[in-house]
Amino acid sequence: MFEDLRNEGNQTVFQEDQPSPVSAPAGKRPAKKKSARFLGMTAFQRFVIALLLFFMVCALGVAMLVLTGKLALI
Repeated sequence: MFEDLRNEGNQTVFQEDQPSPVSAPAGKRPAKKKSARFLGMTAFQRFVIALLLFFMVCALGVAMLVLTGKLALI
């Protein structure tokens, strides 16, 4: 029941079920080509997100050090 859940989610409502290829053994599906995308983003987009996250953590860390008095600006 749950084996084809991901495949069923990718199909549109109007697609009809296609029979499995005759050459494939029973219970085996043809291998799909792996995509180089994660969450629909390219490598450069993931890099920019990681860089922004890094700078946000650094900025929040410095802000917390200033607020607690562990770091003085002047």
